Amino acid sequence: MPKLNHIAILVEDIEAALPFWRDALGLELTRIEEVEAESARVAFLPAGESKIELVQPTDPESGLGRYLEKRGGGMHHICLEVPDIQAAMVRLTEHSVELINESPRQRDTGALYAFIHPKSTGGVLVELYQLP
Repeated sequence: MPKLNHIAILVEDIEAALPFWRDALGLELTRIEEVEAESARVAFLPAGESKIELVQPTDPESGLGRYLEKRGGGMHHICLEVPDIQAAMVRLTEHSVELINESPRQRDTGALYAFIHPKSTGGVLVELYQLP
């Protein structure tokens, strides 16, 4: 059974977004990291058993940069944590769900991830995530 890992919010500038998420809402900023493979800087703010991730593109020509330019900031995707990403991807394919990634990608931490196309989800970009 998947569980909510995080909700990603696309922002132009993490530092400009923190006064709301950290200061006004009281969410703790646990870290900010560079995710070079995605041309992004990400701030992590735990919210209960899940997280809010503020995602700032570091390259205006990247997919995230183009998305921000075209649509502006706001919710970018929701991430569901799964115990077996390969099995989840097979199940989704069997249900005619369009995947963006044909196979999982790997983060520096060892976590595996893949995205589901919004065409198959009613307009929401969904990330699958398997912890190492």
